[in-house]
Amino acid sequence: MAHVISDACVSCGACEATCPVEAISAGDTQYQVDADACIDCGACEDACPTGAIAGE
Repeated sequence: MAHVISDACVSCGACEATCPVEAISAGDTQYQVDADACIDCGACEDACPTGAIAGE
């Protein structure tokens, strides 16, 4: 299951920098996870300062 980013995202970019498979990118209003590329490692969840990322 891929991780998802909620509306609590403040677009700081911390998650994108920690993703080992580059599955996170900037969207129009917040960052987004490419579910097909996500390996569910949790690195992004640990890096998020607002707790906006969770596993599905």
